[in-house]
Amino acid sequence: MVSFLLSVTFACGLVIAVSHVINRRFVAPVYDAVANLLAFGCAIAASTLLGHWLPALLSAVAFLCWLVLARRTAMALRSRRPADV
Repeated sequence: MVSFLLSVTFACGLVIAVSHVINRRFVAPVYDAVANLLAFGCAIAASTLLGHWLPALLSAVAFLCWLVLARRTAMALRSRRPADV
């Protein structure tokens, strides 16, 4: 039952992450990217330690999506020009 509930939870997070990646105009705020990378990284570790491989795999794919989104955020921040003073 725990594995099923974790799978559903991480599958939902994966759907959200994939949707953000597909939406090329979406740029995640820095705090969102950092928080999701930390959350899914911990989810991978916890699921692996518990021996729940499907939730760990779902979390790993979501983690990779958030890496893409974090890169997109970093690129967007670098491309902005500083405000005229």
